[in-house]
Amino acid sequence: MFTGIVRELGRVASVAENASGIRLEIDAPLTAASTAVGDSVAVNGCCLTAISRVSGRIAFDAVPETLARTSIGGLRVGAAVNVEPALRVGEPLGGHYVQGHVDGVGRVLAVEDGPEGRRVSVELPAELRRFVVEKGSLTLEGVSLTVAALDGQGFTVALIPHTLAVTTLGGLARGALVNLEVDVLARYVERLLSSASL
Repeated sequence: MFTGIVRELGRVASVAENASGIRLEIDAPLTAASTAVGDSVAVNGCCLTAISRVSGRIAFDAVPETLARTSIGGLRVGAAVNVEPALRVGEPLGGHYVQGHVDGVGRVLAVEDGPEGRRVSVELPAELRRFVVEKGSLTLEGVSLTVAALDGQGFTVALIPHTLAVTTLGGLARGALVNLEVDVLARYVERLLSSASL
């Protein structure tokens, strides 16, 4: 489990195709220092399993299922990525409950700077709209955010300067593809309500 509080900006060191998908190597020395083989690490909000760790670099395998459901397959050497190690017992929960199970990929519709910070609007896949509410939580590229507004196409988030500085969200541009994870609590509520009506 994760919290959506990015611990480190990593950088893609290599991307190599293999028989089972791609092998991804990320330079993330702070995270690597406390990561063991088999540990879960969120990369741009996608939970991946560390398969090796050498000199501040962590390697992961991404299988076709992951590549089909996330934007991980679009990563290129040199790209910055949001990195968060799995939450450990006793650590503070600073964001919200995040599983690292990407629910869908959205497209950035607009990026607007204003006196209150930067607002980013993202197209929301139709099948996810029922799980998103204004002032509710949502994960965008692995970052826990509060939904500032909703409309027929998607949602808008307001980003403070700190978030822009310590995550990849400061580099988002119109048309970018982003990983989305809705609040898992909303999914459980829907399941309970649908079961009750049977």
